[in-house]
Amino acid sequence: MSNRPRVVIVGSGFGGLFAAKALAKHDVDVVLIAKTTHHLFQPLLYQVATGILSPGEIAPQNREILNKQKNVQVLLSEVTAIDLPTQKLRAEALGHVSYVRYDYLIVAAGAGQSYFGKDEFNVFAPGMKSIDDALELRARIYGALEVAELTENTVEKEKLMTFVVVGAGPTGVEMAGQIRELTSHTMKRDFRTFDPTKCRVLLLDGGDKVLSPFGERLAAKAKHQLEKIGVEVRLNALVTDLDGDGLTVKYKDGSTEQIAAGCKVWAAGVQGSELGKTLAEQSGAELDRSGRVKVNPDCTLPNFPNVFVVGDMMNLDNLPGVAQVAIQTARYSAKKIVADIEGRTMDKPFSHFDKGSMAVISRFGAVMKAGKLEATGFIAWVAWLFLHLLYVVGFKNQFMTMMHWIIAFLSHSRSERTTTRQQLAGRLALKQLGDDFQPTITGSLRPTAIDERISPSANKEEEPQEI
Repeated sequence: MSNRPRVVIVGSGFGGLFAAKALAKHDVDVVLIAKTTHHLFQPLLYQVATGILSPGEIAPQNREILNKQKNVQVLLSEVTAIDLPTQKLRAEALGHVSYVRYDYLIVAAGAGQSYFGKDEFNVFAPGMKSIDDALELRARIYGALEVAELTENTVEKEKLMTFVVVGAGPTGVEMAGQIRELTSHTMKRDFRTFDPTKCRVLLLDGGDKVLSPFGERLAAKAKHQLEKIGVEVRLNALVTDLDGDGLTVKYKDGSTEQIAAGCKVWAAGVQGSELGKTLAEQSGAELDRSGRVKVNPDCTLPNFPNVFVVGDMMNLDNLPGVAQVAIQTARYSAKKIVADIEGRTMDKPFSHFDKGSMAVISRFGAVMKAGKLEATGFIAWVAWLFLHLLYVVGFKNQFMTMMHWIIAFLSHSRSERTTTRQQLAGRLALKQLGDDFQPTITGSLRPTAIDERISPSANKEEEPQEI
């Protein structure tokens, strides 16, 4: 075992990946622990959900990305516990338990979807934070149209032809726009018992504007463009109830509306990783209402200067949970660690450089804000394409993404329309199996009732291993 300082990184999103890369040329051992095998470019998930891109193009393998960086070990595991005083963490994956020690820790575990205390909504309205979420939504979107073709019940058909997106931030706006393009153009000749161009796409938000961080002018432009392509925008609209048949909306004036909808997408709100609670309890750090950890100005935890929290998990100066914040805090934390190892003092607190925000609304239409610069329409759309292509990891993935974009935007065709029943039902099936269900590569550990052929030896857990 090496005697070099060990930096453990939790998470393989923008924060985790860029922290690992920033330590490439330094005399440290890096262990990157992630619960997925891939680095996810989350801003393009909606394009996987609507059939433009395949999962592999926005989610390259962690091992492939880092295989030339000799000081990095990649572990597929979910961190379930962190002990700050002993500088150890517990990681579990596929029936295997490991205990990993660290000298420095960077926690970049990201955030999940928040349903604002109504977690039961996620049964009927999946969020969009993972590849699994995107593939389930793809199955639900295309599946709703397939069932609409089958049914002869007019009321049921209208419900299946109604799509609702909750949340008018960039993700919700882009998702609503792509569902509208899908039904109005890509699939307009594909069915015989109904006209897909007559499908309804609704975008709901509790605020008084879409894309509120973009400012009044761009928000108004975005709303106008959405309505121009056929998206029904409902603002000051709070979802008070939601089930398989639709949702109940309460408006600012006190009125309510029942909306029958087969496919619902939840794109409102984020919730910090559960690890945030563990870190807060042990360090005395506060959590904000979204479960994000309030860190020191140098991204460290109170009383633990060797533990950094970056990206979506941290609350520092109310910075947004976007890729640039994760990248910049990760690089800063890596520099801070290197300085400490080399005996140098680095007193300068983290300072975020805002590179702006952008969102695509429809084909050839987008909005962009970078400082005082604002742009809409085709120019903003081209800028969006270029910058997002730049952040796709790997030339192969960049090339394939560009090819799919050319096909989708010039011909309205989409090459990733395949769906399966497992995509549609997998998440809910796992939920019904309960927390005791522990899949392994060879089968499942528990519960044995799933398959009586499982032998007692197959249910025997492996002894924990220290790494």
